[in-house]
Amino acid sequence: MLPSIVLFTGLVNLVSGAAVKNIRPLVIWHGMGDTYASPGIDRFQSEIKEMHPGIFIHSIFIDEDPNVDQRATFYGNVNQQIVQVSQQLADIPELSRGFDAIGFSQGGQFLRGYVERNNSPPVHNLITFGSQHMGVSDLPACNPWDLLCQVARRAAARGMYSEWAQENLVQAQYFRDPHRLSQYMSSGSFLPDINNEVLLPSSRNSSYADNLASLNKLVLVLFLQDKTVVPKESAWFGSEQPLDDITMDQLSGFDQTPMLGPPNAKDIIPMRLQTLYKEDWIGLRQLDERGGIEFATCQGEHMQIGDCWKDLVAEWVGESLGAD
Repeated sequence: MLPSIVLFTGLVNLVSGAAVKNIRPLVIWHGMGDTYASPGIDRFQSEIKEMHPGIFIHSIFIDEDPNVDQRATFYGNVNQQIVQVSQQLADIPELSRGFDAIGFSQGGQFLRGYVERNNSPPVHNLITFGSQHMGVSDLPACNPWDLLCQVARRAAARGMYSEWAQENLVQAQYFRDPHRLSQYMSSGSFLPDINNEVLLPSSRNSSYADNLASLNKLVLVLFLQDKTVVPKESAWFGSEQPLDDITMDQLSGFDQTPMLGPPNAKDIIPMRLQTLYKEDWIGLRQLDERGGIEFATCQGEHMQIGDCWKDLVAEWVGESLGAD
């Protein structure tokens, strides 16, 4: 009788182990001023592992030295960082069949850049928290004691679209001034490229649209009291535009897409009224029209995430690799 029990127990363990290995892995890209191995990121991973036992999680790093990794959130070339991260993810066997991804703040648009430019191994569900998908029209504020951030902010403010800033200051590479859009587009740096906002339509990359539209779900999370990201609606692909530039035809469409209020002095152009959406430069419209985009909100300031993430991660992370 004992050998039968042992055999049965072994089979149960084998089946259980196979089920655990079949959970879709998760990749996380942290935000500005954070590191891949900070206490907050470690705690977040631990809580997800409690929610989804057996899940494999990888936290993206630019350098394994946490201090260097943190510095890379302010100084560096984002395009080069995405190339480096693409290789990093391709080298991890556990990710070879694809993964879900969570991007915190700027990590969200960086992961979108990975999806559009590479996406091998592929992302299934992408969740972005307070990300700047349509850039920022003012630089993110710094904590008073964060000297590294303050130095980078002052350097960027002196010459946002200078060649040096666009090559070396991370936040400058997603700065989108609504009054200098031609200069923004001609910079050729990270954000105008992944948004296909270019001066010459013939230079748009059609593969970006194909890759983004291949996502199962894009979950866009906005922080309702966000004063760090300007405008906060960038998390939902909204952007700031002078009221004088908006036609009555545009205003009639505002009820067709999520907004936080009526048009005002600093009018927000919502996602479905963006040219990049209407002409589907990056596959956003195709993804939306098949129900592939979810809009969500969290109470509080930028990245004051609390428990807001739990329902989203419970729903969009931890599925079987065979699930659609």
